[in-house]
Amino acid sequence: MIDRYLEAGDLFALYDEGLRSVCVVAKVDDRIYEIKNIATYEEFQGKGYGKYLVGFVLEHYRDECDIMFVGTGDFPVTTKFYEKCGFTYSHTIKKFFVDNYDHPMFESGIQLIDMVYFKKELR
Repeated sequence: MIDRYLEAGDLFALYDEGLRSVCVVAKVDDRIYEIKNIATYEEFQGKGYGKYLVGFVLEHYRDECDIMFVGTGDFPVTTKFYEKCGFTYSHTIKKFFVDNYDHPMFESGIQLIDMVYFKKELR
């Protein structure tokens, strides 16, 4: 899936005495963008790196973006993370992870089935 959008998106990397977190953002439509992927090394999770990177991305796109979307697995830790970053629930795509991956996807031992979308209005 990452190969589908990596070349069409912008890659951001957060360094703090080494790489801590990365993020890919792609344009979806006129003035609509989506955080396609964000990852923080496990040993640095919960230290604010991901939240800082999301905040940086939102500020970076503020002048050219009205709505920023992010899709994630229906996993409470992740959904709460985006809510803490100011995103609100938008919609759900049922069976996204089952229909779009050739193998089961897991988050902390729980199989991901549905993709949950959140949005943040920047204007």
